[in-house]
Amino acid sequence: MQALLVLYMVNALFHPGHQEKVLFLEPVSRLFGGLEGQALASAVFGAYGALVYLTPIAGGLLADRWLGKRKAVLAGAIIMALGHFLMASEPAFLLALLCLVIGSGLLKGNIASQVGGLYNEEDLRRADAFQIFYLGINGGVIAAPLIVGTLGEKVGWHWGFGAAGVGMLISLVIYIAGWKYLPASETVKGERLPVTMEDWKHAIPLLLLIPVLAIALIPNQQIFNAYMIWGDRDFDLVFAGIRLPTTWLVSLDAIVSVSFLFLVAVFWRWWGKTRREPDELEKILIGSAFSIAGMLCLYMAAITQPAGGKIGLWWPVCFHIVNSIAFAHMLPISLALFARLAPASMNATVIGLYYLAFFAGNALTGKIGTLFETMSTPSFWLLHMGLAAAAGLAFWLFRVLAWKQLAHSHTAIPAEGS
Repeated sequence: MQALLVLYMVNALFHPGHQEKVLFLEPVSRLFGGLEGQALASAVFGAYGALVYLTPIAGGLLADRWLGKRKAVLAGAIIMALGHFLMASEPAFLLALLCLVIGSGLLKGNIASQVGGLYNEEDLRRADAFQIFYLGINGGVIAAPLIVGTLGEKVGWHWGFGAAGVGMLISLVIYIAGWKYLPASETVKGERLPVTMEDWKHAIPLLLLIPVLAIALIPNQQIFNAYMIWGDRDFDLVFAGIRLPTTWLVSLDAIVSVSFLFLVAVFWRWWGKTRREPDELEKILIGSAFSIAGMLCLYMAAITQPAGGKIGLWWPVCFHIVNSIAFAHMLPISLALFARLAPASMNATVIGLYYLAFFAGNALTGKIGTLFETMSTPSFWLLHMGLAAAAGLAFWLFRVLAWKQLAHSHTAIPAEGS
């Protein structure tokens, strides 16, 4: 659905004859300073993407203190399915996004916490499990735009959103079928573990990484926002005389991401047999360097575009490859790190706080995306290159100033596989 969302707003919903039907759109537009068209679409997308990663904090608290993780995930999936089906109605568009935000808040952090809960603290397979977790997510991102995106762009927008709802129901059935394999311990009201000062000492260093992660995420998250608008407008997507759906760019990104998640994991397994494997922050620093290079690819695509012509896919494909290597070194590693170091008494809550990085990153992505039509395209991607470099510098400073103390405060933080 996310692959289709900004294209739907720009190409259909935020046009005369349609936008008037959307309930509460006018006050939302005023909230963003009266933006219209592409700028409003980027702002709405950014706000949606940000809130999807803010609500897991509340979802984690609900699970840790009252519902338990299983019930929270179950409720979240049902509310998300409702949101997808509501997307088929123009008047209910903002209500649908609200359902997706609430449902995702109950689901995201608690699913990740359940993955971490499958292993004891010393089990190094936890990082591999999160690698599989991300492979599963990216496997879905390969298939979903091919189905949802193709239906939405070629048949009708609402067919695409309806297909997303069907997919959510299928996932719900799979989750219930695997219920018996989930961690047995569930926190319920009256049986919660006390939160100690020592727990906070372990959690606070993790929180220092959140704003840096937020900045580091912006180049990757822009794939679903301004990058899609740019690709729809300027990329040469005609193959064998047929124009391919723009949403297939997301499938391309997911295919490459899955490939390099696997290849990066295999590489570090091979490397670790004869050499010292980098620790988590070293791998994140490697990812930052590749993120800078990925933005350089988009800058090159922009400055080499023929006057009045379309951009060939050479530089965009290079971007997807380099960017995928970058985030294979960042997202699974950072999530595994939070799952490992978060105290048991507040595990789901701390993982929910981890998603604050995505909240801030998506909010900034939406804000920066509003500049796409006012900045030159090369300058727009040069800005993203600078953000990737700034995040890399901050990660390096954190390693120099705080990493040794953080590592010593937790008895064992061995280098983990990607």
